[in-house]
Amino acid sequence: MTLSDRLKASAPTVLRIGVALVFLWFGSQQLMHPGSWLGFIPKSIMDISGLTAPTLVAFNGSFEIVFGLCLLAGFFTRVSALLLALHMLDITYVVGYGATGVRDFGLSIAAVAVFLYGIDKLCLDRRFTTLD
Repeated sequence: MTLSDRLKASAPTVLRIGVALVFLWFGSQQLMHPGSWLGFIPKSIMDISGLTAPTLVAFNGSFEIVFGLCLLAGFFTRVSALLLALHMLDITYVVGYGATGVRDFGLSIAAVAVFLYGIDKLCLDRRFTTLD
């Protein structure tokens, strides 16, 4: 196997871990510093849900931590990647066009790529299934 082949074989794992670390960073920041994130919660979401902004930030941070950890471990890889991708696409829509929206769109597409690829060579899922 050539170096190029080995590098290509590592790409899905590197992408999965990188995406997971981004979600873990954002989720942990929301849980540790919720006040910094309150301005990102649209009033319409609070009105529809009946929840306060701090509660929504805590839910969002917890969601990103739980599924970020699953993605990092490669546990329920496709489900985790799909949920995180849909989550980020919604955030992208809410944020709108601009630097933040474009960044979030890129993260969404990276999560979609992980979903499409599925289980890579270092996923914990490999221990529980023979299906890719």
